[in-house]
Amino acid sequence: MRKKTAVLLTCILGLLFFTFNMWHVLSLDSRRDCPDVIPLRNASRPLVYAAFGRKLESGYLEHVFTLLERAGYIRGTFSSNWDVLWSYEYPFRVLKDHLMNLQQHQKVNHFPGSGYITNKVNLATSGLPHVPVAFKIPEQKTELISYGKKNPESLFVQKSNNHRGIKIQPLAKLDLKTPGTFVQEYVRKPLLIDGHKFDIGVYIIISSIEPLRVYAYDGDILFRFCPEKYHPFDENKVDKYVIGDDYLPIWNVSSLKPYYSNLGFGMKESFNAYLHSIGKDPKIIWHQIDEALRSMLLRRELSLVSASAKFASSRNFFEMMRVDFVVDEDLNVFIMEANMSPNLSSQHFPPNRLLYEQVIFNVLKLIGIIPSGGKNSVGNYDELLSQPEVAHKDLAVFPERCLAARCADCSKLECKLCKPCLTDSLKSVLIEAFREHTRRHLCRRIVPPSLLPEEIEHGVNVEGLTEINQLMHQWFHGKCLLESSWC
Repeated sequence: MRKKTAVLLTCILGLLFFTFNMWHVLSLDSRRDCPDVIPLRNASRPLVYAAFGRKLESGYLEHVFTLLERAGYIRGTFSSNWDVLWSYEYPFRVLKDHLMNLQQHQKVNHFPGSGYITNKVNLATSGLPHVPVAFKIPEQKTELISYGKKNPESLFVQKSNNHRGIKIQPLAKLDLKTPGTFVQEYVRKPLLIDGHKFDIGVYIIISSIEPLRVYAYDGDILFRFCPEKYHPFDENKVDKYVIGDDYLPIWNVSSLKPYYSNLGFGMKESFNAYLHSIGKDPKIIWHQIDEALRSMLLRRELSLVSASAKFASSRNFFEMMRVDFVVDEDLNVFIMEANMSPNLSSQHFPPNRLLYEQVIFNVLKLIGIIPSGGKNSVGNYDELLSQPEVAHKDLAVFPERCLAARCADCSKLECKLCKPCLTDSLKSVLIEAFREHTRRHLCRRIVPPSLLPEEIEHGVNVEGLTEINQLMHQWFHGKCLLESSWC
């Protein structure tokens, strides 16, 4: 009798357990139709990352793999059900067919069409602000010759996409016949520190392209110095003005070493302290860099949107790149190039390990690749993870405007952020923007721009932007008016 009772109780408990789990699963499924709740990922399957690139065994992505594995990911193959694909190469040629219809949880570290930004010829000849004037060869040979005659003191460098063989030359010595190259005016009178020319590498993360949302990693910045002093100048000694793999690191620059090595500041703050010591304001440089990045990215947005339209969703993609700048002695800033897969290996310069790992961590955190929650001390997932992550109250902006009778017409742009007019697709955009803001850690938003104190009341000018970008800018402005951390 006792055995029958025990069996019966076991069956009842099993039925109750099954019923509860089915209710829980169904309740999560039903939330997909609720705009205020983010559906949860299946926690029973391990997180998996895959990698794509040449000679991965050499270790140049070691820090990427380390950070992913610390976050609980295991290494898988491209044929496995991966959550993250980290590709050193541009993946949309070889792997295009595999990336056309990705699942919602899958992320790839490049956007289709990112070459519109990182292609050296396209960037140099874009006519963008803060980009030195350049000419495609041979298509713009006539314009180059005309420019040279009007600016006889100008010097030029001839480049190609492989970035090899750069050398300063006068116009008369340039090769104006070889296709696939471009000629760019050389930035004369660069700012020097201890006699060395340098460049500034800023890491940026594109999290969305429609609307455009871009962040800069603000924890530090890469400084690289030419191995040889700039003066006396000799155009035949490229180590005086070209920054290659064997650059001079910041810890070997005498004026910066006390801040960086002795006091423990990062590269950016060491540079800022040095500029203050010689009576210059570093804010002039950083303001121009933000403006240059915004101009470059907004100009290329529609090209990225067009390239991504061939895929099921652009939300499976993100992009981390390093944009390199030079500064002249008047603190004018110039974009030199944008690197699609910047070096993240500290094999050559071991002290750079911290910088690279912090950059990678912040990218993974911002995009949501590092889970926002995890298992507790007894191995169970925290109950908080089953709660709504974003509610409508977190999205609401402009209370006075939305309450007014003027927003009875949802066709007005100014009303589309109000709850009665908010579409499901726009809600989805705002939810993701909200989540990024809470995950941004040491990342600073540059598109839509952060608001200066004098801009808070009226916001920034959105003229010329697409409608979705105007709404994104306005939403961040509305959040800023409610709480200053959004400014």
